[in-house]
Amino acid sequence: MNPFLRLLNELETPVCRRWSKAHQRPWLLHPFALISRLGNGVFWYSLMAILPIVDGIDGLKAALHMLLTSGVALVLYKSLKGYTRRVRPCHYAADIAASVPPLDRFSFPSGHTLHAVNYSTIALFYYPKLGWLLIPFTLLVAASRVVLGLHYPSDVIVASAIGLALAYSSLLLVA
Repeated sequence: MNPFLRLLNELETPVCRRWSKAHQRPWLLHPFALISRLGNGVFWYSLMAILPIVDGIDGLKAALHMLLTSGVALVLYKSLKGYTRRVRPCHYAADIAASVPPLDRFSFPSGHTLHAVNYSTIALFYYPKLGWLLIPFTLLVAASRVVLGLHYPSDVIVASAIGLALAYSSLLLVA
């Protein structure tokens, strides 16, 4: 393993241990598991489907913008995961349980978080009044990945930065 990632794992594993205690508290685990599941795409694809229905051609433009950037986001995070090959906290430390099955093998960066930040940023550009819904949901998706034992905090922080950079770059192209 890369020495930098090993050091980062050692620094972040205690945080992951504390956050992953949710699996011992079903009242906490179940909402985070649901948020994570919705963050798999259900919430975002539903939003993209509703926007054209509610706002016609402007909604279609926003939905297509979100959809197009998701392809770039997918390539970015899959490439980074394959390159860094950072093991998930639940595979690094035996006492950290994955509260839900991981979608793939590696943790860096968090694809859920990258997509959530990207989608939210773009949607808020077109529909700022959705902030009351999208900002808390995105923060909960990011937190869920650590709480569920699937990601380190740095996976989520870097994914957030990538998602913002991708969204803002794409907004520069359309503005």
